[in-house]
Amino acid sequence: MLQRMLDAHPQLAVANDTHFIPKAIAGLADDDLPLTPELVERVIGYHRFHRLGIDDDLARTLAIGAQTYAGYVGALYGAYAIARGKGIAGEKTPDYVRCIPLLDRLFPWARFVHIVRDGRDVALSALDWAGEGKGPGRFALWSTEPIAVCALWWRRQVEPGARVGRSMAAGRYREIRYETLVSHPEPPLRGLCSFLGLPYDVAMERFHDGHEGVTQPDARMDAKKAWLPATPGLRDWRTAMEPRDVALFEALAGDTLVELGYERSVPRIPRDIVKTAERCAELWSEDRRVTRDRISSGRMQPPV
Repeated sequence: MLQRMLDAHPQLAVANDTHFIPKAIAGLADDDLPLTPELVERVIGYHRFHRLGIDDDLARTLAIGAQTYAGYVGALYGAYAIARGKGIAGEKTPDYVRCIPLLDRLFPWARFVHIVRDGRDVALSALDWAGEGKGPGRFALWSTEPIAVCALWWRRQVEPGARVGRSMAAGRYREIRYETLVSHPEPPLRGLCSFLGLPYDVAMERFHDGHEGVTQPDARMDAKKAWLPATPGLRDWRTAMEPRDVALFEALAGDTLVELGYERSVPRIPRDIVKTAERCAELWSEDRRVTRDRISSGRMQPPV
């Protein structure tokens, strides 16, 4: 939703989930990385690169004037902005929240926007879209304790971004709350425009205008596919999550909730839930270790 809002600005083009920036240089040094023909082919060959809408010939042509990887990526996103009739480009890939140090070294002029949401509502959303081999569903623990996986996965995603971002120089990092954005979009969007050095434009609030899901609503569509406007209450853990699941989530990620400004709802976690949380944390750590070993041995593709 935030990507679509920002992309609706007449001066800003924001690409969606290309993933390639850190993936193409995985295992390589990342400081002042010189651009080589082999690295260009790694970029073009990454399976999500073409979400940028740049064909192979243009991608290779743009490499001619670039000396470093950072310069090449800048040229690619510059071409993306031009193709959209805009002057500035950005990228929305959620996993980049764990890559801020790398992205900061590559692009010291970049600005980072981190949208955070109550992790209990994030868990409800993940239960709908995740599955075997997808997102948090790729972990073995998912089959028995999906809420525990959601809590640990959400904590792993959100904590590094908040920790690193808040330590950055003023004007480089901005956090925005999902709940505020959907209930009162204009103030946070005005703040983001100021942060990005752009004039405010009401088109951001009207990002959904003219899309099929709005003009021809279908009850089977989720909010993303239906292009719904900013809509509060699409998920509400208070009414949709079982008390046992709330307690388990808070046992595993309650500290992160509080750090981000959300309140715990379970004043005292039952002892049996505490034991379950401890067991799940141990299994999660082992599951992640096995996954890393399988990736490093080539027996498993990295998650995307």
